[in-house]
Amino acid sequence: PSCRRYVAGGECKSTAKLEGKVVIITGANTGIGKETARDLARRGKVIIACRDIAKAEAAANEIRAETGNQQVIVKKLDLADTKSIREFAEKFLAEEKELHILINNAGVMLCPYSKTADGFEMHLGVNHLGHFLLTFLLLERLKQCAPARIVNVSSLAHHGGRIRFHDLHGEKSYNRGLAYCHSKLANVLFTRELARRLQGKSQRQAERFSAWLFEHHAGNFTVNALHPGSVHSELVRHSCVMTWLWNIFSFFLKTPWEGAQTSIYCAVAEELDSVTGQYFSDCQPAYVSPRGRDDQTAKKLWSVSCELLGIQWD
Repeated sequence: PSCRRYVAGGECKSTAKLEGKVVIITGANTGIGKETARDLARRGKVIIACRDIAKAEAAANEIRAETGNQQVIVKKLDLADTKSIREFAEKFLAEEKELHILINNAGVMLCPYSKTADGFEMHLGVNHLGHFLLTFLLLERLKQCAPARIVNVSSLAHHGGRIRFHDLHGEKSYNRGLAYCHSKLANVLFTRELARRLQGKSQRQAERFSAWLFEHHAGNFTVNALHPGSVHSELVRHSCVMTWLWNIFSFFLKTPWEGAQTSIYCAVAEELDSVTGQYFSDCQPAYVSPRGRDDQTAKKLWSVSCELLGIQWD
């Protein structure tokens, strides 16, 4: 019925192959991450980066069997622990010479108040800071293998978020729904600021090496964010009420396959080759909240994130 079709939303029509290319997807053992991995495994080599190795191996086995692609590899990554993120990156860089697409997909939602191993509030720590650090550690390899793409899975929930610099870790006041919104706004701002910095770099290089190089390199490294839609997945597992509502209204929710379409689109669609710093929903550009377009907040979040993680990222 047309109502169901409307709920399903956009579909990625690209048949682009990723032969010889390597994709990392975080949190790809379940939900939209798993469906994204399943699709991309039909195109190229996929690395599933997850905390739960047993679950990840089960997902990988299923995908290998279905796609016939043996190049679906599981690696351990716990985004709630910077030590694990650094170990993952170190191992990956030692074992793999290529990386073309990084999909920052993993996320937590509606967790009761808790902190990561490094003392960050869980939503901010996993959804934003964990992926911020991971991207930082893998950036040079992506640059070497350009054309390359970074895809950040955000959410429509970013509209309800604000970056509360005075209480980033929710110690003064905490609402788990809002904490999720704040972290998703952080994803949008990170995407915006990273795109700006990458573009600035290629423009400066261009001025040095002539217009030809700029033409050649400006569009070969992109970063975009997206809203997957309201998806029937395990993401709401921390809330009994949401789980109950999700089950009742499942007809009006996307399946994980439908929810993965925009992630896949941002990862492979040819028409996005030189599109960067944008936000998509249903495989098309979508409206970003005014807070998500605030460049001052984006810059400040960048420097605060670097400070919290103890890194220098210029």
